[in-house]
Amino acid sequence: MMAYAHNPRELLIKTGPVLIGLAAMFIPAFWWLLNHIWGEESQAHGPIVLAIGLWLFYRNKDGLISACIEGKQQPALGGILLLVSCLLFILGKSQSIDLVLAFSFIAVLASLLLLFGGWAALRLMWFPLFFMLFMLPLPGVLVTALTLPMKMAVSYVAEALLYHAGYPVSRTGVIIQIAQYQMLVADACAGLHTLFTLEAIGLLYLNLMGYKSVPRNVCIALMVVPISFAANTIRVIILILITYYFGDAAGQGFLHGFAGFVLFGAALFLLMSFDTLLGWIMKKCGITDAGIKKNA
Repeated sequence: MMAYAHNPRELLIKTGPVLIGLAAMFIPAFWWLLNHIWGEESQAHGPIVLAIGLWLFYRNKDGLISACIEGKQQPALGGILLLVSCLLFILGKSQSIDLVLAFSFIAVLASLLLLFGGWAALRLMWFPLFFMLFMLPLPGVLVTALTLPMKMAVSYVAEALLYHAGYPVSRTGVIIQIAQYQMLVADACAGLHTLFTLEAIGLLYLNLMGYKSVPRNVCIALMVVPISFAANTIRVIILILITYYFGDAAGQGFLHGFAGFVLFGAALFLLMSFDTLLGWIMKKCGITDAGIKKNA
């Protein structure tokens, strides 16, 4: 099959109407999501993940243009996937199903990559597509099943650390009492949504670092889970100490929101620290980033 276009200008002319149609479909859909599910604190990462995913597409635009000009298109498979994606869009929009509506955007992008650039374009853009899965709202059943055990574990560790530090603290389930104050560890403080968001940050970090070593990438990706737990525990401890020293109003006011920034800052610091330590260990063992010993 011949290339779809012979130069970037011709490619832009041919894909322009498709891109306009894509914007006409999904800009109102994203606005609706922003005012509904993405407007909630637990889902506020959705538009950020979407923006980063689109930036990753733009970041690889030169390679994508080359793939669309030189690659072998897949009109049959791409057309079928586009039809299914549009049906998902109609279903999600008409029935107000957030998960289906958001997923249909990813599916439409994948189908367009197959239509205009074939498998070469899809392979090139697999990570932005995968990364945008993190903007999907998590099923409520899954969140309910996993959030309570996570909150219990974070509450237990936070209470134990503060107790051993000499603070007058006690715990009943996910309710922590320090001095005259009682605090409920909420879902946003130690829930599945936070883990989901931090996993996205970890994978983005790996993609930007561009490591070739599979073991190193796997270790860092897996380490996001305990790092998320540690960062959540740090956030809860900070909120407890703010309430203890400055009162309930401070703990529930601006400083409560600021603790959220501390959460992601602590998670990123721990992730980079672990990566640095892992790189030092690999260097001491004579292993390069490609996973091959230097003296081999």
